[in-house]
Amino acid sequence: MDLKPLITLLAIVNPLAIVPFFIHYTLGFSPRQRRRTVAISALTAFAVIAVCALAGLQILAFFGISLASFQVGGGMLLLMSALSMLNAQPAEAKATRDEVDDAASRASIAVVPLTIPLLTGPATMSTVVIYADQAKTFWQHAALVGYGVVIAAATALCFTLAEPISRVLGKTGINVMTRLMGLILAALAVEVMASGLVRLFPALAGG
Repeated sequence: MDLKPLITLLAIVNPLAIVPFFIHYTLGFSPRQRRRTVAISALTAFAVIAVCALAGLQILAFFGISLASFQVGGGMLLLMSALSMLNAQPAEAKATRDEVDDAASRASIAVVPLTIPLLTGPATMSTVVIYADQAKTFWQHAALVGYGVVIAAATALCFTLAEPISRVLGKTGINVMTRLMGLILAALAVEVMASGLVRLFPALAGG
């Protein structure tokens, strides 16, 4: 297991791009409420990644879905996310305006929609399951779960420093970072789809 899964997850989750959402959702929160929101968001992001890493393949098997098909579908989803990011939109931001308004009125928005789907939505889950198939040993699975810890830490750091980050980078800086991550993600999405297509149609490999 190399660092490619971590790079892919960082590109998809991209907590920097979610900083403006965090600031919006936590307007009027006390420092204690904001810290609690940060902690719950980070913990939930880790939980989503860990569950997908440890049980994602079993879930696919339960529904009778082949990994090759999942790779092609997941790769398409990653590519759609990358295209959104190239337009400076968060990869997982799929909430409607009504959902945003409803979430803003709740006592806690740390899990929905801040973490799911804004941080760890379908694209993140698909990526973890695909890389879980490539993990053949206990330590490789442990590394994948460990990457969830890194994602959680990055999320906690970005949300804790949300206001300074917003002031320093500004909207333009965050947009540039999002587009760069989108370019990386697009290349990785093509790799994932190509791998799945070769498994579905071996003739594509040539030779």
